[in-house]
Amino acid sequence: MNSRQLPGSSAPLRKICVLGLGYIGLPTAAVLATHGFSVVGVDVNTSVVDTVNNGDIHIEEPGLQTLVQAAYKSENLRAQSSPEAADVFIIAVPTPLRDKKADLTAVESAAESIVPVLKKENLVILESTVPPKTVEELVALILEQSGLEAGQDFHLAHCPERVLPGNILKELVENDRVIGGVTPESAQKAKELYTSFVSGRIYLTDATTAELVKLSENTFRDVNIALANELANVCENLEVDVWEVIELANHHPRVNFLKPGPGVGGHCISVDPWFIVETTPTVARLIRLSREINDGQPTRVLEKIQEMTLGINDPKVVVLGVSYKGNVDDIRESPALPLIQKLEEAGYRLEVVDPHVRSFPWELVSLEEAFSEADLAVVLTDHKEFQSLFPEELGKLMRTKQILDTRGFLDHENWSDAGFRVVRLGSGKTEGFGRATKKSRDRAS
Repeated sequence: MNSRQLPGSSAPLRKICVLGLGYIGLPTAAVLATHGFSVVGVDVNTSVVDTVNNGDIHIEEPGLQTLVQAAYKSENLRAQSSPEAADVFIIAVPTPLRDKKADLTAVESAAESIVPVLKKENLVILESTVPPKTVEELVALILEQSGLEAGQDFHLAHCPERVLPGNILKELVENDRVIGGVTPESAQKAKELYTSFVSGRIYLTDATTAELVKLSENTFRDVNIALANELANVCENLEVDVWEVIELANHHPRVNFLKPGPGVGGHCISVDPWFIVETTPTVARLIRLSREINDGQPTRVLEKIQEMTLGINDPKVVVLGVSYKGNVDDIRESPALPLIQKLEEAGYRLEVVDPHVRSFPWELVSLEEAFSEADLAVVLTDHKEFQSLFPEELGKLMRTKQILDTRGFLDHENWSDAGFRVVRLGSGKTEGFGRATKKSRDRAS
């Protein structure tokens, strides 16, 4: 069996136990296994365990199938339903949002499962994104039920993941990492592990600072998106195009607007700011307001749909894309979920199309079935496949040729030329002005 000697360590690390084989845990386990460590992946879902033990994957991520196959064939990766004795334990379980607060049930369960097998000199790393003080005031206390003291008998650190779905394998290795330990020695011990496969820079701090760094990164983006979404509403009222405003404003060297859209999803940006609000509710006022603006976008999209279908008898709406971002299968916190629910409650007939998502609470159908006798298509996700659709052919299937682009990424002239009424979220300009005439502006320049 392969083993790996950590820099400055007196004993080799023979085994790493990764708890949680989701979007972070499985890629991390596979990377470690292909770097020579013996890795035991743990997941409470027996279907996930069986899938990994067959060398397969249960999530969509470029390159992951090849990496897991390599780890499986090397015999350095296996999966099971409970942890066993190891040198390192990495907790990478979900921390979903419940009533605007962090649900730490999975973190608690993972920590509790480590207690019976925890030994002196072990290293425990929490990668899950959590509210500040979770490592010191929750995880440490649970692990100390073993009779061992965190920072004294075993090492405990927080190394939050900082990767983007769709580019996880590259960013796991190349991104800079922030590691916070309950003691400086714990942070250093964790750094020795990550140095074995991370090419980016590694910064050491305390556990609570590391927790807040991760939350602050996603909060920055959430606040920026909220500004863009609010600006979109301003632009509609002023009869200008937010996409043109942002495009031109971003030419300033110190301005970088993010894009407006139907809402913010994913397990990070739409969740992490609430963890700060939960911990400091009286002072996190801008953070709370930004979350409320972004959470309100599905209602804004519903209002646009109602405007576009006014007077149509028994309207049928096609929802194009339900993952939270383009070209991934991740539906966690997707704005499509509340929007579809609102559309159903409003009495709309619905069809849902997504070329990446495998499982969804509503039935997924083909383009032909979805567009048949439809009155409006709504682009919610900027999948690359939607840019290559043929509006002429799809328009022949529809009862009313209309499309609402909430991502601002379609070729609107192409759709207009096919006879579609095209509406872009955040544009209050008359058809034929603004970004739709970018080609003529380019020619003029």
